[in-house]
Amino acid sequence: MNQDWEDRVAAAWGTYDEYTEEQGADFRAVIDALTAELPPGDPVAPFEQACAWDSTGRSDKAVPLYEEALALGLDGYRKRRTKVQLASSLRNVGRAEEGVKLLTPELDAPSDELDDAVRACLALCLSSLGRDREGLALVLGALAGHLPRYQRSMANYARALVEPGS
Repeated sequence: MNQDWEDRVAAAWGTYDEYTEEQGADFRAVIDALTAELPPGDPVAPFEQACAWDSTGRSDKAVPLYEEALALGLDGYRKRRTKVQLASSLRNVGRAEEGVKLLTPELDAPSDELDDAVRACLALCLSSLGRDREGLALVLGALAGHLPRYQRSMANYARALVEPGS
């Protein structure tokens, strides 16, 4: 994999919105052709394929590909993206508890631009399990840092939602 390949993948994803829902297979074919250029066993291939399945409404097809990418040793930024997207897909296929287990450790991972996505997907998984207060606490905590005012209040409200006796 090189920068040219990365640029072509980015360009393919840049055209995603040009495809209709009925053209999902056409988009997946573009991604499949690009991933076919990668060496066998490269974890980026199943990751990109999973993203294409997921983006075209097939979480059920995406889950095993995300799992394969992780098992093959996907690392760095794509690894964290995979965890967020896999947790979301697991929730979509009725496996929200697995999504919670996958994302909970990410709350303590080094901070990056995916922090809020981690919290949002984890909140959805928690909500699917009837743990709405925990989910709301995560979302309010994430939102607090983006508010021009009331950051402290919102962070305190978020904590109060999950503290015993609240």
